[in-house]
Amino acid sequence: MAAGRARRLLGSLWIALLLGQPDPAGAAARSGSQSLLTGSLVRTFTPFYFLVEPMDVLSVRGASVIMNCSAYCETSPKIEWKKDGTFLNLVSDDRRQLLPDGSLLINSVVHSKHNKPDEGYYQCVATVESLGTIVSRTAKLTVAGLPRFTSQPESSSVYKGNSAILNCEVNVDLAPFVRWEQDRQPVFLDDRVFKLPSGALIISNATDLDGGLYRCIIESGGTPKYSDEAELKILPDPEVPQNLMFVRQPSSLTKVSGQSAVFPCVAVGFPTPYVRWTRNEEELTTEGYERFLLLAGGSLEISDVTEEDVGTYTCIADNGNETVEAQAELTVQVPPEFLKRPANIYAHESMDIVFECEVTGKPTPTVKWVKNGDMVIPSDYFKIVKEHNLQVLGLVKSDEGFYQCIAENDVGNAQAGAQLIILDLAPATTGPLPSAPRDVVATLVSTRFIRLTWRTPVSDPQGDNLTYSIFYTKEGINRERIENTSRAGETQVTIQNLMPETVYVFRVVAQNKHGPGESSVPLKVATQPEVQLPGPAPNIRAYASSPTSVTVTWETPLSGNGEIQNYKLYYMEKGQDTEQDVDVGGLSYTINGLKKYTEYSFRVVAYNKHGPGVSTQDVVVRTLSDVPSAPPQNLTVEVRNSKSIMLHWQPPPAGTHSGQITGYKIRYRKVSRKSDVTESIGGTQLFQLIEGLERGTEYSFRVAALTVNGTGPATDWISAETFESDLDETRVPEVPSSLHVRPLVTSIVVSWTPPENQNIVVRGYAIGYGIGSPHAQTIKVDYKQRYYTIENLDPSSHYVITLKAFNNVGEGIPLYESAVTRPHSDTSEVDLFVINAPYTPVPDPSPMMPPVGVQASILSHDTIRITWADNSLPKNQKITDARYYTVRWKTNIPANTKYKTANATTLSYLVTGLKPNTLYEFSVMVTKGRRSSTWSMTAHGTTFELVPTSPPKDVTVVSKEGKPRTIIVNWQPPSEANGKITGYIIYYSTDVNAEIHDWVIEPVVGNRLTHQIQELTLDTPYYFKIQARNSKGMGPMSEAVQFRTPKAESSDKMPNDQASGSAGKGSRPVDVGPDYKPPLGGSNSPHGSPTSPLDSNMLLVIIVSVGVITIVIVVIVAIFCTRRTTSHQKKKRAACKSVNGSHKYKGNSKDVKPPDLWIHHERLELKPIDKSPDPNPIMTDTPIPRNSQDITPVDNSMDSNIHQRRNSYRGHESEDSMSTLAGRRGMRPKMMMPFDSQPPQQSVRNTPSTDTMPASSSQTCADHQDPESTTGSYLANAQEEDSAQNLPTAHVRPSHPLKSFAVPAVPSAGSTYDPALPSTPLLTQQAPNHPVHSVKTASIGTLGRTRPPMPVVVPSAPDVQETTRMLEDSESNYEPDELTKEMAHLEGLMKDLNAITTA
Repeated sequence: MAAGRARRLLGSLWIALLLGQPDPAGAAARSGSQSLLTGSLVRTFTPFYFLVEPMDVLSVRGASVIMNCSAYCETSPKIEWKKDGTFLNLVSDDRRQLLPDGSLLINSVVHSKHNKPDEGYYQCVATVESLGTIVSRTAKLTVAGLPRFTSQPESSSVYKGNSAILNCEVNVDLAPFVRWEQDRQPVFLDDRVFKLPSGALIISNATDLDGGLYRCIIESGGTPKYSDEAELKILPDPEVPQNLMFVRQPSSLTKVSGQSAVFPCVAVGFPTPYVRWTRNEEELTTEGYERFLLLAGGSLEISDVTEEDVGTYTCIADNGNETVEAQAELTVQVPPEFLKRPANIYAHESMDIVFECEVTGKPTPTVKWVKNGDMVIPSDYFKIVKEHNLQVLGLVKSDEGFYQCIAENDVGNAQAGAQLIILDLAPATTGPLPSAPRDVVATLVSTRFIRLTWRTPVSDPQGDNLTYSIFYTKEGINRERIENTSRAGETQVTIQNLMPETVYVFRVVAQNKHGPGESSVPLKVATQPEVQLPGPAPNIRAYASSPTSVTVTWETPLSGNGEIQNYKLYYMEKGQDTEQDVDVGGLSYTINGLKKYTEYSFRVVAYNKHGPGVSTQDVVVRTLSDVPSAPPQNLTVEVRNSKSIMLHWQPPPAGTHSGQITGYKIRYRKVSRKSDVTESIGGTQLFQLIEGLERGTEYSFRVAALTVNGTGPATDWISAETFESDLDETRVPEVPSSLHVRPLVTSIVVSWTPPENQNIVVRGYAIGYGIGSPHAQTIKVDYKQRYYTIENLDPSSHYVITLKAFNNVGEGIPLYESAVTRPHSDTSEVDLFVINAPYTPVPDPSPMMPPVGVQASILSHDTIRITWADNSLPKNQKITDARYYTVRWKTNIPANTKYKTANATTLSYLVTGLKPNTLYEFSVMVTKGRRSSTWSMTAHGTTFELVPTSPPKDVTVVSKEGKPRTIIVNWQPPSEANGKITGYIIYYSTDVNAEIHDWVIEPVVGNRLTHQIQELTLDTPYYFKIQARNSKGMGPMSEAVQFRTPKAESSDKMPNDQASGSAGKGSRPVDVGPDYKPPLGGSNSPHGSPTSPLDSNMLLVIIVSVGVITIVIVVIVAIFCTRRTTSHQKKKRAACKSVNGSHKYKGNSKDVKPPDLWIHHERLELKPIDKSPDPNPIMTDTPIPRNSQDITPVDNSMDSNIHQRRNSYRGHESEDSMSTLAGRRGMRPKMMMPFDSQPPQQSVRNTPSTDTMPASSSQTCADHQDPESTTGSYLANAQEEDSAQNLPTAHVRPSHPLKSFAVPAVPSAGSTYDPALPSTPLLTQQAPNHPVHSVKTASIGTLGRTRPPMPVVVPSAPDVQETTRMLEDSESNYEPDELTKEMAHLEGLMKDLNAITTA
């Protein structure tokens, strides 16, 4: 059978030779060309392919699913289906049936927790009898699980304008079936309200209409499943900034190309944040890009993702006050795609063919081959070559059919097929055929190849026109392969790619022009067994043992035929081509004499008796570092001024660094004192400014390079002498001493020498040039430069050139020269410089172009990023040489601030350690070798503000002249304000050790440095602290400053009262320790001077005597005051009795102060209180409008009970009541203080009213005797409030020393009394046409000690009838001013008595 097949093949080959065709087997192996059709029975390829292939489907339980499939062929194919690799029996299946077009219909998908018969992978199989079978791609049917929530929406609140997110996480399969309801009504999705792929709902730019109850619903075909309801509350805009924070950050995504990706990013805060995105640290612009969409609220949607979209995406939220960032990665996967599909192939039996298949995808696809629907299993004759190609060796007839390449990765699969046709050979032509070749022998037998030789057939002894085909196969295998001789007459061939130690059967067939002849007798030959050489030595390791040696270790190879005789260690310096080797007998070796800090590669080869084995992989190691072996190069010194010298140098030569240069050590000394050497260690920059030198002194310098191992050799000493005096920059430089020009064809070389007067600073030179005028172009160069080439000029043109030296004052006198560029025809050699001038210097290397586009980006309060571009780099701005950049920066405050510098090797630098809220200027210079550019144009940036880091300074406290109960606090702004001061808070207390929330606070606007506090208690020590505030927050408090109010109201002492221990306005705060106790009444004088015991006894006698006399005087004065009325009072009362009852003051309405705002510390309320005109506007606490039109009117129609509960009333206060402690106890200040609109400080007082009032009492008016009249204060305790049935008598009650006098007022006609209330009825707030009549009483503080009440004889209050008469008769009124003064004096005496008795 084999012989007959060989004859047919040889006949085909013979016909091909006659027709001039190439060798058919070789042609098929190379390209599968149509040449095989010659001499063969021709069959054509049959189109057979899929029109529609099934796709992945997501379904729900109980639904119907169609898996589409349709195949084309001339003969209608038979369609079958596989599920999970097994054919489905659709004949007896009730739920699954085959549709006419080949699609698969699944009715009522079954899916439960333990029974999932329909879920899986489906594949369509098409078969045509006698032709072959093809299979479709694999499609996955996924059935959504039972509806369940992994997270449900929770109630939340959001400020109007911010974004809200409501979570509704479900399993991934059910996410498409989620919808939302608000108040049981469907939520309509748009750009503002949208649903994330996970099911969560985002509402951006929230409005009041968005408030309500939300729930999410899963509708997956069955009964809908509802989540819990969650309430979303919409809050009004807060008045103060809210912290910026993320409520949903983007998370990393993996998407398939073509899908959409959504990065959620929801940030909240006040002000409402603005969200922007970057990709790979580059700003992402969504405008103009259809695929990138910035959803409302800040989320980013990318539609139709591609591999170009891969990267790191950063969401940046900024609300003006702060910035937050969040990052996420986008990974894009790509389904398999064919770059090269298999092609149809014609072939003959015994030939070798290759089906090519090239695919791409991400992740990299795996490839498998299918023949007629069955998997191809790799073997000796079916091999996968070049990763994806299928090679078939020794074709037989059964190999014919359809071959498909199936590529698959995690995100998809695809198939492509081709047809293989095995051609039948045509019958041979008539004529003599050659006989069998003779004496076939194997002349060379190896492990992998055999060489055969033979003699020509007997029929053709010459054999010049014969060709030969060699058929061979493994013994016992019925699949022959063929090898042809390369030219006619050749009688030997080498068969390669054989297996070792295997028996092969060979036969040779000769062929002439008529066809193939007889086959030779089969020859059996066994290949040689393969000699087992050593394998690679495992676990090879190399480590540097010193700067010049490396130790290499390894282990014995695992495989080897025979004992290892020795090893050969190969090593080579990285970057070199020459490899060196050394013989080693053991398993380790140390190589010495290597270069320091240099990379070497090492490999090991084991040897046995058969020879060298397999080499190991190279291992690379670097020798250890050492101190540099050479000094730095090209050290130069440049005298800057009388106190500083600049050093420049280059690194040591390449190959001598012996490690990474970590810095340079500079040593310098005076030439006159060689023993006194100063060391300075700098960074890796190649320059150093040595400052603080002496004038007119010669110094020597040397520089050495540093590594981590130590210091290398130093340069030779080089000397320079500082100037005797600094150069002058109060005037412009003088004219340069010379100017030379040398014209070329399109350029002019300009050289010059500096001005003769070397005492004037020269910052640089300005070169102007132009045709006929030097003002067309101007170029500025560095002061060190001495020549410049003007390029891009016109030939044969007359140019005028000017040169001016300049400094910071301006440009000096110009020097002019003219030149005519040469014509194009002039090719003569031109010298670059004029040498005949004796002062012409040797030029430095031409300078580099300075960096451009310098920008300063403010990142924080102490960090600014500087970026720039370098025009001397390629367009991609990639740095490939050894250039570096120097960044310098400074601030102009103070004016003499010096520049700071830093080096960078990239096109940006992060400047840190800056001061907050400070303007800085930046410039950049580039250096390459000995060439440096000038400084670039400056960029400016102001750092962000920071909370003050130091307290207000120079805090002083002084008395107000003539008013002992009033003090003035002065201070200076903090030295480290870190921003504009928007306000101050003054804290004061009588107890320095009290908690800070128990201190009384006084807010002051930021543009004031003084403040007045009134109504303090006499002879009491107070402590004051001040705190500053800017837009970022509150700073630290100052140290406590002590001040004791005077004992008496002696006018001659008031101007001299100052803070205890202070020396005036500039005094420092007193350091008060925690154990400090305030001095008692008689222990110290108001100024802190000690008092002797004798003085104390004398003082006791005087105080007792004065007290008795005072009491008698008080009684007499009180009786007298109740019985007289001055004409002045009558005039004032008459002025008050107008039709509308309005008060009449001197001046117009612009003098009237608006209602004050009293800050209630506990309830965070702002209560309106009237305030009388202030005759001293300079000392007011806040510049508020004095016009009544500027103030919002206060609603006076408040409930009477509220007035009784809050104990407040509206009255008119005196000038001295600017700020009091009464009613402002040290509660914790929880309220927000509007420093920019500070309310005037005002004391708040209340008075009890009587429970009865005659109805006939109509309009009454307060007496306005004096600016100090008609004051009010809170009562000390509830006992005073309960004294409503009779007008109060003054008592000495235990009270806090911060309390002041309380003045009761006669109630107005509109007052009512509710006997059901336990508290005393208070005065209602008076309308403007109901003035209040006031009378004074006093409540005296006694430093907080509890003692029994001491009765003080004062006039008794009249009864109601007498009160009515008092209102009608001016004679019955008494003067409160005199009583106030006497009571104040009495209070001071009582304190002294109290202190003495307790001492």
